[in-house]
Amino acid sequence: MSGKRRLLGKAFAFFAACLGLALGAPAVGSPAEAASPFSVLAFYSGTYDAAHISFEKEANVWFPQQAEANGYDYTATNDWNRLVSLTPDQADVVLFLDDQPQSQAQFDGFRRYLDDGGAFFGFHVTAYNDDSTPSYANWFHDDFLGTARFATNSWGPTAETLKIDDHGNPATANLADTVPSSVSEWYSWERDLRQNPDIDVLASLDPSTFPVGTDPDQTWHSGDYPIVWTNKNYRMLYANFGHNAMDYDTDTPLSSTFDSAEQNRLVLDGLRWLGGAV
Repeated sequence: MSGKRRLLGKAFAFFAACLGLALGAPAVGSPAEAASPFSVLAFYSGTYDAAHISFEKEANVWFPQQAEANGYDYTATNDWNRLVSLTPDQADVVLFLDDQPQSQAQFDGFRRYLDDGGAFFGFHVTAYNDDSTPSYANWFHDDFLGTARFATNSWGPTAETLKIDDHGNPATANLADTVPSSVSEWYSWERDLRQNPDIDVLASLDPSTFPVGTDPDQTWHSGDYPIVWTNKNYRMLYANFGHNAMDYDTDTPLSSTFDSAEQNRLVLDGLRWLGGAV
């Protein structure tokens, strides 16, 4: 199975390059020392908001480009029903690219996957929820991510300075105390993640970066805004970035989520940790 996934990942990257989607980014890091590649299965939808679709498209090019140098095989799917019966034998790490499960059966299957030892990395909209979110998703938002409801967002998308709150996690161990982010829209939450003993905040907005946003009505001038964290009861990471700046009139991306080398290092070191690579 791993050989098939590797061929699929390489074929996807080549096909994307032929379409003009390849970012041309060099591989980050050195060859992983794991005995064999770990498998990554990325779920995406590609149906809502041009900024999110832009991120999903470039993620499905960038991650395959980094695969060989970082010891993993990469497969992307928009069939969320694969979560219903997914096992860690089928995918060592699951990525949610700007979306989340759409049914109770998918949420239940994802929870079983985690309980059986699977790992998870989610981005941006993965954590979004509001009063219309069905109650069967409460475990995912309240207990697993720890956020409860979405509260506010900054606007427009901006690049910021991230403060590394914990260098003890492999995702952040190789980073300086502050690092530049790529451009993104940023979210805040109903709950204070730092008051949750299960949550370890790895990175947040640095105080020096305020104000955050360009719209006076949606600009943050102070506060504590976690950006990357893990739930210590699971092998998981969540990162709040994943929203590119866009010209919405022409659906033209004006930024890339993978513009920051330091943020890229966080993503890849985190992914290697989740996959068990050395």
